[in-house]
Amino acid sequence: MQYRTIWISDLHLGTSGCQANYLLDFLKHNDAKTFYLVGDIIDGWRLKKSWYWPQTHNDVIQKLLRKVRKGADVIYIPGNHDEMARQFIGMTFGEIEIKHEVIHVTADNRRLWVTHGDLFDSVMQYARWLAYLGDTAYTMILVINRWFNDIRIRLGFQYWSLSQYLKHRVKNAVSFIADFEAIMAREARKRDCDGVVCGHIHKAEIRDINGLLYCNDGDWVESLTALVETFEGELKIVHWPHIIDGPESMEVTPIYIETEPTKTTQPLSEISSIVSPILEFSE
Repeated sequence: MQYRTIWISDLHLGTSGCQANYLLDFLKHNDAKTFYLVGDIIDGWRLKKSWYWPQTHNDVIQKLLRKVRKGADVIYIPGNHDEMARQFIGMTFGEIEIKHEVIHVTADNRRLWVTHGDLFDSVMQYARWLAYLGDTAYTMILVINRWFNDIRIRLGFQYWSLSQYLKHRVKNAVSFIADFEAIMAREARKRDCDGVVCGHIHKAEIRDINGLLYCNDGDWVESLTALVETFEGELKIVHWPHIIDGPESMEVTPIYIETEPTKTTQPLSEISSIVSPILEFSE
């Protein structure tokens, strides 16, 4: 499929939880004029503890560099797990531009603020030790998730995220997500934008919050999703829970899990009591 723009984030290359095979297959069958890498592309937190870099993770980097060589614009906006790249903001790596944040203008002239989102997470800013603790627990859940899916695939089923299922049923985690979405929409309004595109919380979403468009492109650890823009300016979330066999030229039908923003009239809320949710939900 050919798109005007593709946003991906939270690949977490360098961890065993990264679903690199699914991402490679997505990149093989989908192309765009512009790619945004919206943070947490390489997981520096994990790599500091132990080195893990299989060939498929190297293949992802090479695939993205190949997109650049073929004429695509690739813009990299670092997140909290790859914050070491923030010291290189304003520079390029293999013709990939590294930026702090970007204002993207869609084909139908909507202004979208593109940022990872961690800078507006109070736990990341004021209780960083708790974020590291939550990351350790989250990694353990992903190990169980990988074993679970190995069994599913052997039985002929497609990928299904146990960790996503558990997360969305934890009350505090759901509250944290709602607060984060509202805060990001509020910050987009401050920047005189029509909406925001972010990552960080590993929950793909297209949502209308008090007239502001909130878009989260999800991740390639749990949800296996990307945000795409068509040449008419329509925004969609593509879910890619399969690996397609066959030649690159074969026709592929992506799974769209959102095509229109969900409406909500709930007022924007301030950050409140996010310390306890991080114990049950952390990226």
